[in-house]
Amino acid sequence: MATTTPSRIPLPLLFAALPFLFAALAAAQPRPFGGAPPGYARYVSDATATAAEEEYDYIVVGGGAAGCPLAATLSGPGGGRVLLLERGGAPAEFPALATAGGFVRTLALADPSPESDAPAQAFSSEDGIPNVRARVLGGGTAINAGFYSRAHPGWFHGHGEGAEVPDWDMRLVNASYEWVEQELTFQPEVHGWQAAVRAALLEANVTPWNGFTVEHVTGTKIGATTFDASGRRHSAADLLAFARPGRLHVAVRAAVTRVIINPIDPAARRGRSRPAVAAVGVVYQDRLLQQHHALLRPGGEVILSAGALGSPQLLLLSGVGPANDLTSLGIPVSADVPDVGKHMFDNPRNGISIIPSVPIDHSLIQVVGIPSANGTASYLEAASYIVPVSPMLRPAGPFISPTSPLYVTMATIMEKVPGPLSEGSLWLSSPNPTETPLVRFNYFSRPEDLAQCVVGVRRVAQVLQSRTMDIFRSPVGPASQSRRGRARRDFRIVGATLPLDWSTNNTAVADFCRRTVATLWHYHGGCVVGRVVDKDFRVISTQSLRVVDGSTFSVTPGTNPQATVMMMGRYMGLKMIAERHSRRQVNTSWSNELEE
Repeated sequence: MATTTPSRIPLPLLFAALPFLFAALAAAQPRPFGGAPPGYARYVSDATATAAEEEYDYIVVGGGAAGCPLAATLSGPGGGRVLLLERGGAPAEFPALATAGGFVRTLALADPSPESDAPAQAFSSEDGIPNVRARVLGGGTAINAGFYSRAHPGWFHGHGEGAEVPDWDMRLVNASYEWVEQELTFQPEVHGWQAAVRAALLEANVTPWNGFTVEHVTGTKIGATTFDASGRRHSAADLLAFARPGRLHVAVRAAVTRVIINPIDPAARRGRSRPAVAAVGVVYQDRLLQQHHALLRPGGEVILSAGALGSPQLLLLSGVGPANDLTSLGIPVSADVPDVGKHMFDNPRNGISIIPSVPIDHSLIQVVGIPSANGTASYLEAASYIVPVSPMLRPAGPFISPTSPLYVTMATIMEKVPGPLSEGSLWLSSPNPTETPLVRFNYFSRPEDLAQCVVGVRRVAQVLQSRTMDIFRSPVGPASQSRRGRARRDFRIVGATLPLDWSTNNTAVADFCRRTVATLWHYHGGCVVGRVVDKDFRVISTQSLRVVDGSTFSVTPGTNPQATVMMMGRYMGLKMIAERHSRRQVNTSWSNELEE
């Protein structure tokens, strides 16, 4: 990177007011796909068409990355009758979701209103950082950038001294990953900006070169994508096609308001140390605000898969959480579980965006740099987007009207702090289930995270400084200012620039980290294992209630969590079916002994 001040385009002059992805509408409009309806369509109906009351073996709340494979598995071989409840619509209703070209557009049009039907819901954390949560069948997998990569094997064995982790069966973990990958993942064609970033990462010594792999390994690699060769997105919703017909019902626009939790008859506990309350069903309302009750059959379970915001929110609304907080909101306490909504984390993202001097293609994340696979160094990623230019930057002329569209390509290289120690919390502003809960992540409240960002931002600068990136520099100033009569070349940076002494001034780079921090939408926690759920993801102090999603994580898995969250849904579905059959065998054994 040049030692002189790079040319800077002030961010307010672009419709890129939010760093990187919230920038604006993508120029490329999504193209609809024809053909047969998606395989999951036969299971889906609007919640207005569901019965006022019905019984199921399993009720899954949240049709996202975990909920879809979980519901498909639980309604498959050996499973039972399953209801999957999704507060949003089906992805086929929103053409912008189908292609990579609609990615930025979907996020830019995210609507914070609970009454909106938009597939992405905007919110801001109490830190003041804009964010988004999914509101569509498929969850984040239906609106994200499509990058797919597994967790590092070490992730399954703990995240620090004394941390409680599930007893993962690694053979089943790998089989569950493969099940997802066979249906949803593809090897991308890497060219243009992504190819340049690949070369620049290697030049910046993010080595070795690992080629295409879904494994989380040190070095530079190409990850899988959920966009196929024709550009069509595949999401977790597609996994619902594996359900057994007649067993699965998917209700969309079904907003769950609470889990029904009842006391357990002391006589039924037979003097054993068991929870005093059990989930027996859920209450949900359709888009016409009519209430429905979904109830459990004997031996059934309610599983929350509503994400890092939705799952802790539903526990709190159902009276499971810190007793004092619930009482202050007038919510009857079912179980005093103090850590519900606590231990919330988000991975800080910081980067540099440029307007390249040569045409480049629109690309989502395909290439990643992993300086250290064990999570001790920031991950490096990149993307390029076509965004509209503000009228203030448009050239004047007889053929250019104030409303003429003028687009530029913006390219970004960013770093993500992989395992932030800074933690926050989530809480209810009211007992109204339609309101998004309040959350604060406390970015960089731990100095270790800030130090990691400083190192990561320097790596971004080193990548831009590589010879590979020279082609993207633009002429700066008149040629007369150069010794050889040629114009100096530098990057046209959008938004904040790095300090000139970025390589030596820790304080200045740390200030850059604080000023430019943004989210990568990988927030997690709130129902962490060992605090809110046990090693089998059962909610502590309750019966027949589990949480299966990223809210149970204290550290996000790998460079992108979607692979592991989808794997988790499949994995837990298989485990729960095995547990169900094991209980039946035990009950049969007891019955036989009594008869004898």
